[in-house]
Amino acid sequence: MRVKNVEQAVQALTAGEVLAYPTEGVFGVGCDPDNISAVEKLLALKKRPVEKGLILIAATYQQLIPYIKEEQLTAEQLARVKESWPGHVTWIMPASERVSHWVSGQFDTIAVRVTDHPLVKELCLAYGKPITSTSANLSGQPPCMTTEEVEQQLGDQLVAILAGETGGKLKPSEIRDAKTLTILRKG
Repeated sequence: MRVKNVEQAVQALTAGEVLAYPTEGVFGVGCDPDNISAVEKLLALKKRPVEKGLILIAATYQQLIPYIKEEQLTAEQLARVKESWPGHVTWIMPASERVSHWVSGQFDTIAVRVTDHPLVKELCLAYGKPITSTSANLSGQPPCMTTEEVEQQLGDQLVAILAGETGGKLKPSEIRDAKTLTILRKG
């Protein structure tokens, strides 16, 4: 079902539902990262192994602070991360104790991004925290680029789709390691 606005999308997240939404490059699916049953629902929907972990997408860096261990990064490393945001770059950072293995997977790190997509920013601000973000597709299928593609591929399994346009990037976000500053996935 398409939700008509951000308020309805927030209601779906609060109810523990999985939500599809447009990001900078592709449609994402996400949920409340602190709601384990919602994360389990998301992983089952995507047929995604828990070991892979998920990205957290936020409106501001402040929203991510409870989920990362800033003290494990140098001032220079943090500066490099922050200068790329808001934007289409996801960083692998040390995870705080708040992050469950359902979100971090087999890692002691967490993948995080501050988005520059206006609709996702509005959503995270209205929700008051980051949400999980993984491409809207079944494992092995190409990521969905439009609301219609999400409805075709995942519609019967999704409760909520926040309709909108992607930000025009042609690929999922670039992923970089905050400690080594190396690029792990080209964007």
